[in-house]
Amino acid sequence: MSAVWRASRAAVKRRRLQTFVIGLVVLCSTTTVLLALGLLDTASSSFDKAYAAQRGAHAVATFDSAKVSPEQLARTAERPGVRAAAGPFGQAVVDIPQGWLWMAGGTLTVVGRADPAGPVDRIELLEGRWATAPGEIVVNWPSMGSPGRELLGTRLEKPGAPTLTVVGFAASMSKSASAWVAPEQLAALHPSATQMLYRFTHASTRAQLDSGLAGATAGLPSEALTGAQDHLTLKRAFSALADSYLPFMVLFGVLGLLVSTLIVGNVVSGAVVSGYRHIGVLKALGFTPNQVVAVYLMMTALPAVVGSVLGTLLGSALAGPVLKVSFSGIETGQAAVDGIGAWVSVVPLVGMPALVLLTALVPALRAHRLPAAQAISTGGAPTAGRGRRVQRVLAHTQLPLPVSLGLGQPFARPARTLLTMAAIVLGVTTVTLATGLTSTMLAYDAAGRGDGGPRVRVEVAGPRDGRTPPLLSDLQIEERLRSLPGDPRVRARALAQVGMVGHAQPVFADFYRGDAVYGDVIVDGRAPAAAGEVAAGPAFLTQFGLEVGDEVTLTLNGRQVRATVVGRLVEGNDRAVEATWHTLARLAPDTHAIEYTVRLAPGADARAYAQAVQAADPGLSASVSDTGNSGTTTVVTFSTVFTVLLTVVASLGVFNTVLLNTRERRRDLGMLKSIGMTPRQVVAMTVTSVAGLGVVGGLIGLPLGMAAHRLVVDHVGVVAFPESMKDVWHAPQLTAMLLAGVAIAVLGALLPARAAARMPIASVLHTE
Repeated sequence: MSAVWRASRAAVKRRRLQTFVIGLVVLCSTTTVLLALGLLDTASSSFDKAYAAQRGAHAVATFDSAKVSPEQLARTAERPGVRAAAGPFGQAVVDIPQGWLWMAGGTLTVVGRADPAGPVDRIELLEGRWATAPGEIVVNWPSMGSPGRELLGTRLEKPGAPTLTVVGFAASMSKSASAWVAPEQLAALHPSATQMLYRFTHASTRAQLDSGLAGATAGLPSEALTGAQDHLTLKRAFSALADSYLPFMVLFGVLGLLVSTLIVGNVVSGAVVSGYRHIGVLKALGFTPNQVVAVYLMMTALPAVVGSVLGTLLGSALAGPVLKVSFSGIETGQAAVDGIGAWVSVVPLVGMPALVLLTALVPALRAHRLPAAQAISTGGAPTAGRGRRVQRVLAHTQLPLPVSLGLGQPFARPARTLLTMAAIVLGVTTVTLATGLTSTMLAYDAAGRGDGGPRVRVEVAGPRDGRTPPLLSDLQIEERLRSLPGDPRVRARALAQVGMVGHAQPVFADFYRGDAVYGDVIVDGRAPAAAGEVAAGPAFLTQFGLEVGDEVTLTLNGRQVRATVVGRLVEGNDRAVEATWHTLARLAPDTHAIEYTVRLAPGADARAYAQAVQAADPGLSASVSDTGNSGTTTVVTFSTVFTVLLTVVASLGVFNTVLLNTRERRRDLGMLKSIGMTPRQVVAMTVTSVAGLGVVGGLIGLPLGMAAHRLVVDHVGVVAFPESMKDVWHAPQLTAMLLAGVAIAVLGALLPARAAARMPIASVLHTE
């Protein structure tokens, strides 16, 4: 074994470039695979773990209390398919003022519940205690962590309603309510609905959930069930942003694995072919066939292990920031996103070296079968077969001799040629994919920039900000903002939590008035223009099962508005809709704007405008908005870095092929130079030998990259790109992508071609 180890170490030192190529490819692939697996693991396991710990409800069902009695609902817990149930609990809607507990004004869904325990939806107390007496309320805290004890004792006071004091904060993974009170307190809040919480025997698919809920509610009066919220919807919302990154990262991970396989196969195959004499010498010295195979496997295993270890360390270091970005802005409840599981690190750490060894085994077995005498006498030169015949045919054409000789060389080693061309194809596919993604993301970013003018955000001081309220009224603020220098366009925004009939949890509604200062893009339908019209992003519509043209009922302050979904936005919050100020006037006419977005003319001084705003009213806070988009920056940066790496690796694969070819053909090159071939002609012949592969690789890789781009942009769940952002391919771009294969081939072939051109004739022929 020590002899095998010494021979392997010598091979690694002798083939430093090939060793570096294998290690680099494995490092990149390991990092990408680890990040993709980390996203999958966190999106699933974090939610499932927290949901199981709280025995979260598979379905939160809301019933019309006027159509079904509590006794009838209690009997549904005994229906077939219902594993556990909790309730019935009375449910009411309570209005809250803007700024209460830093919430948007609107409504809270309040449930009467005697204690936080139970067979379903065991609520976790974060601060304080449970509400056990009249006048007490426990508020659901949706984010990870605790709000702090300083908010305990906050009072909710509304005319004509009982005063409620916050005695605790809790977390419900089921999101069954916004707040809880004692059952005897609920009667004073005028409940209009009743809630049941179910866990079913089978609930892993949508069909099983629908079947379980249908079985539980069978026999109840018609239209008694007014709404239901299921755990699959919550899980999808929890991982929506992470899921949008997955197609992108998985695709690059697969490309990395394919490149790893091709490069390793090419390197080991070339090492075996060019090392015939070395194999013969090893066998002559007493190495068994298995030991010779072990030498070549260990030669690839060493850089593979180093690359996988470094890739695992790099991926683990990047996992924290990537997960933070992927789950930012999502209400995680108590689903802790604190890192990746141990198995996520183990799989690429063990799997990548195993894949490399498996790939290397096939060409290494060739050394196993080769007799020592034949290996020493044969050498590494290719036999005069198809390559020579093709060169003779091309010699009768009008092509220059170096070109005809170069075009015939790939046919001498067809297996090596196919591996090299496959690496070029993957390189072109990667470049095309990254170019398409970059173009799409830049178009998406440009849509939010409008005419490119600077943007200023103006916030209005609220009752809990600790700042002086504005001196001007709502309309006066807007008028003052329009009067300041900079040719401003102004849009006011009001925010409220509104109820959506049929759903336990309230949703946020953004109400707009004024100019269209954003570059909001409507993918389907149109922008809201009148009362009773709303638009939402793809995540919201998917979560609530809505399409453009569907109707919903929004409730606020005891008022209701029947609204129609008239448009699908490119992007939007998974719990928010956009509506006009006319709709707000029907729901809450006294609501004021909480912020104004100001778009200035291109070239205007945004900082001077912000200072003028704050000088106009101390109750206003102005800041210059960042025009960048973090999602665009993340995708473009990641795709650019990975594309550069894969392009370099593909070029190194070409470099390895050309280097092996020139070493095998040293005698032929010496003979050609001795009869008058100039160094430039040698370079032209060598580069031409792979330039043809670059053209073919470009023709194959271009449509593959375009298909991969369409696959990714069509499966980004939180963004619905319009066709204008997907259709990014134009003639100049396609030509450049087609030439990318030639560029990769030439880039890899240039250095060994120049080395072959400088090769002294005398030393070559003397050696041979």
